[in-house]
Amino acid sequence: MWQRLAGFVLKFRLPLLIILLLSTAVMTYFASKVELSYEPNKSIPLDNIKYQDYLRFKGQFGEDGNMIVIGVQTDSFFQKDFFHDYVQLNEDMKKVEFVENVLSVPFAINLVKNDSTHKLTPEPLFRGDLQQQAVLDSLAGALNNLPFYKGLLYNPDTHAYMMMINVNKEVMGTARRIEVVNNVMKLGTAFGEKHHTEVRMSGLPLIRTIVAQKVANELGLFLKLSFILTALILLLFFRSFGAVLMSMIVVAIGVIWSVGTIVLLNYKITLLTGLIPPLIVVIGIPNCVYFLNKYHTEYAKDGNKTRALVHMIQRMGIVTLFTNLTAAIGFGVFCFTKSALLKEFGVVAGLNIMLIFLISFIFLPSVLSYLPAPKTKHTNYMNNRLFRSLLDGLTALVFKYRPWVYGVTVVMVVGAVIGMMKLHSEAHMLDDIPQSDRLYTDLKFFEHNFKGVMPLEIAVDTKKKNGVVSLQTLERLDQLSKLIAAQPDFARPLSVVEGIKFAKQAYYNGDSSNYSVPNQFDIGFLAPYLRMKGGTNASGNATAFTKLVSSFMDSTRQVARVSVNMADVGSARLPVLLDSLTPQVNQIFDSTKYKVTFTGTSVIFLEGSRFIINGLTESILLAFVLIIFCMLYLFRSWRMLLISLIPNIIPLAVTAGVMGWLNIPLKPSTVLVFSVALGIAIDVTIRFLVNFKQELPHHNLDISATVKQTIHETGLSIIYTSLILLAGFMIFSFSEFGGTKALGWLTSLTLLMAMITNLTILPALLLWMEKALLKKAQKKQLWNALDEESDIDMSELGLKDHEK
Repeated sequence: MWQRLAGFVLKFRLPLLIILLLSTAVMTYFASKVELSYEPNKSIPLDNIKYQDYLRFKGQFGEDGNMIVIGVQTDSFFQKDFFHDYVQLNEDMKKVEFVENVLSVPFAINLVKNDSTHKLTPEPLFRGDLQQQAVLDSLAGALNNLPFYKGLLYNPDTHAYMMMINVNKEVMGTARRIEVVNNVMKLGTAFGEKHHTEVRMSGLPLIRTIVAQKVANELGLFLKLSFILTALILLLFFRSFGAVLMSMIVVAIGVIWSVGTIVLLNYKITLLTGLIPPLIVVIGIPNCVYFLNKYHTEYAKDGNKTRALVHMIQRMGIVTLFTNLTAAIGFGVFCFTKSALLKEFGVVAGLNIMLIFLISFIFLPSVLSYLPAPKTKHTNYMNNRLFRSLLDGLTALVFKYRPWVYGVTVVMVVGAVIGMMKLHSEAHMLDDIPQSDRLYTDLKFFEHNFKGVMPLEIAVDTKKKNGVVSLQTLERLDQLSKLIAAQPDFARPLSVVEGIKFAKQAYYNGDSSNYSVPNQFDIGFLAPYLRMKGGTNASGNATAFTKLVSSFMDSTRQVARVSVNMADVGSARLPVLLDSLTPQVNQIFDSTKYKVTFTGTSVIFLEGSRFIINGLTESILLAFVLIIFCMLYLFRSWRMLLISLIPNIIPLAVTAGVMGWLNIPLKPSTVLVFSVALGIAIDVTIRFLVNFKQELPHHNLDISATVKQTIHETGLSIIYTSLILLAGFMIFSFSEFGGTKALGWLTSLTLLMAMITNLTILPALLLWMEKALLKKAQKKQLWNALDEESDIDMSELGLKDHEK
């Protein structure tokens, strides 16, 4: 088959090149339409129970993750100049397009009892001549007498003040969110510079927007770095600008196709799909190295260019196909998960890894057929003294010190197993952001002063209409609020009961000691003021207080909403916290009368992280199984399967052990390493074993001689490609995202170990099984899938005589 494919590619090289280039032009058009994704919760399956609860909650109360918070910490907050400018900052924030509401201390309201109308009238707390310092001091004292705002808008102990900015939920899924966030940050920064104070900014809309922008910036940076670095390495190896240019064109076409594929599949750039273009560069370059190295090797034998091209396609076609196939499997298994985020990454990565094989398979032989034959200086790299000395050392290690190879390997594996026992799984909202980054430090500011800004929602279903406004339910909601507020990682909750407590305080003329749930006696006097039943005033319009209360109940007043801001506690701790609260919540709310559900963006995000980790683990096992079948098809031998898997399991185990020893948790970005590395590392094994098979007949089935020859011939290209892969993945270690950084250096570590094991353990195992393999080879049963094909007739290729 490969003989005929070689003839087809060389005979129709011009039409194939034209088709390839025209297709690339079309894909370039689609690639130009690519967009960033701003959609949250794509990691969790749509049929997940917790996600269904979240959708139900959003249907009743709306979006919960659309608040940006601005924080300042100062003793001069109520100084007239500072306060005046802070009021102006609030007014400017309200003018920002798509900002729907701003809540902060200067716009706090107080409820005032009007006995003549039996109404509680909301009035601004900060009114009057605010240019008078005495007036401001008096109003600041009045604010301290309103428990409703303590811990919500200000912290009296740390002198920290928070502004809550609600953004239109519809704009959060579009690119215009960048404009909103930038305008808010610009105003906040200008205020801080004017008053020489640090303005803290956080909230999910801001965090997601900035992270998405960082993804876009890093995509461009990594693409440039990967192109430059691989070009330099190729130039160093091949000493040929033509070889470098061809390779760069191959991966450039691959990058264009990968981005175009994202658009054609109606996907967008996410944190994962943003990694694919640089990965295509890193994975595509070894294809070029394999083909060019084989071309130069074959040409050096007899100086026949066309025969060298044919042998390059015949002998490297199947190798490159299977190396790309196993890499594609390593990524492609993610498409079998239920997570949309992983599925998109798996589909695009797996498909484009196979496409880069097709591109290199067509482009390189076709272009090489038009170029002059390689010169001596272009093939001198095959006799590099440094690498030859290294290969001699590896050969001596395998043949003379094999027990030491086994011993060191056993020690590494034992150490790796001990390290693996220390592994733990954990993910945070800002998992991948460095602790020195402003996003992280500002979030910690709000956690320290306000116990966090991550949204947690509790839905309490009373199972009957108007059940929320019953006195019994209000008392239970107050017990729940006190239970939540007592936890160190949760802020004081907001619910309908807080509004009613505020109203009771107002009824008793602002006495803060009456900030409590009304009793049976109080409710009789309060009812006309609360207007809980009608919810309208004399003119038929809903009162401001009714609107406030109604926002924490559904339309039927059957379900109550308890909103809590919390710290970014992580995926490991949040379930423990919620589970510890469950028995106490069940004591407060009888499960036969109430249904309590913990939901919100925090729960969904961490549930999505847990699902990704589990999905990745399952994908690794699936990839492992699929690769086993590929190896069985390729070599048709259980012995060869065992020999091929051991050198690749050891690097994965060592990496897992290092993660355990260094306390690096299992999270989406770090679990991804194992599937990526497995699919790429197995390529080295395939390359070595296929070359071993091809050399075996030329050494009269002498296993020892063939192993020695394979180390020297294949080891060179293995070292070259491994160095390219190492350099390519190390680019990711310069990322601002901790997960991407870990992906870079952990994958590099795995590939380095894979190179070492495939050049030591693999040949050592071949020698260990020498007798068994010899019997198989003699019976011609070992390599049935890779029987040699006879050379094709050169005259059939349509090449000129001087090209033969």
